Amino acid sequence: MDELIKYAVRAREQAYVPYSGFKVGAAVQGKSGRIYSGCNIENASYGLANCAERTAIFKAVSEGEQELIAIAVVADTPGPVSPCGACRQVMAEFGIEKIILTNLRGEQRVVTLEQLLPFSFAKGDFVKDGGKNNE
Repeated sequence: MDELIKYAVRAREQAYVPYSGFKVGAAVQGKSGRIYSGCNIENASYGLANCAERTAIFKAVSEGEQELIAIAVVADTPGPVSPCGACRQVMAEFGIEKIILTNLRGEQRVVTLEQLLPFSFAKGDFVKDGGKNNE
């Protein structure tokens, strides 16, 4: 757990945040044991920004790792930082069960995916092809 947090803290330093100044770092661990880190990246068109959590997860997936077991998120916040709704849903997509929320002072809160997003949208929640091929 400490190693995952160290990766997240280092990733935070790479954040591109010219608008908010709010740096966030994340690190996700795959089933293989490999760790992928990411930072938040802002854009003048705010909707095109990407959070640290999604950056780390997308890096892992782009490197071929889809079984993700844990993620650590860090920011300079009064208490452990909490992920946005979009990041929570992406965590749900990949079934990340151990979520470590922390800050630069070392305060931590470890939560499960169910605690973080109890009613996530799941693969089985939609009908493909208008229901024609869904059995």
